[in-house]
Amino acid sequence: MKNLQEIFTTPLQRRSFLQYAGAGAAGMALVAVGCKKDRHTNVPDGVLLDFKDDFGVLNYAYALEQLEAAFYIQVASAPPSGFSAAEKAYFQDIQFHEIAHREYFKKALGTAAIGSLEVDFSSINFTDRASVLGAAMAFEDLGVAAYNGAGVRLKDTNFLLAAGKIVSVEARHASYVRDLVSYGSFADLTTLTALGANNAGGLDAALSPDKVLPIAGKYVKTKINLINL
Repeated sequence: MKNLQEIFTTPLQRRSFLQYAGAGAAGMALVAVGCKKDRHTNVPDGVLLDFKDDFGVLNYAYALEQLEAAFYIQVASAPPSGFSAAEKAYFQDIQFHEIAHREYFKKALGTAAIGSLEVDFSSINFTDRASVLGAAMAFEDLGVAAYNGAGVRLKDTNFLLAAGKIVSVEARHASYVRDLVSYGSFADLTTLTALGANNAGGLDAALSPDKVLPIAGKYVKTKINLINL
């Protein structure tokens, strides 16, 4: 078994993703079975996240995974010149994790899925290592807090299991990126705590959707409408 140092310094290969996520084809089938009915998740001025049932939570996760996937694809396509060879390899690989997460939810939701979001990364300097790492840290910390905050809303245990497996991968990303920014800073979540995150003294914070989406909205042009929170 790999120790923590090996996990954080060895790029995760695409074929290893499902091993880390624990979400194989069988797990996907379980999620997909419950999501075959039509729902109107797109509205004239954007998309609608209706939290009256599990579909809203899954679409919420899908929206966040769309954002992360778009970010990492752009970084991987043209890494900052200040990236080391190991950092380039990691960000090349992490894009496939996020694509897998995005496509997992898209397939699971089927016709209930919201449309594609239009992103806005104008505030990120993709040629600068510090800017990219700062954005990656923000995305990963927020993503973990979002999953932790929304998990309690899921009623179907199959959905909860799938989300729990994916957030464990996101937590690895968060730890790795924070250590690239400042070694040992993975435990420093004071920024999220100041936003109202409840981590009860642990390492992982939790934020409710109404706090997460305004933060993520900085990077999304598509309007996201929330109801039944």
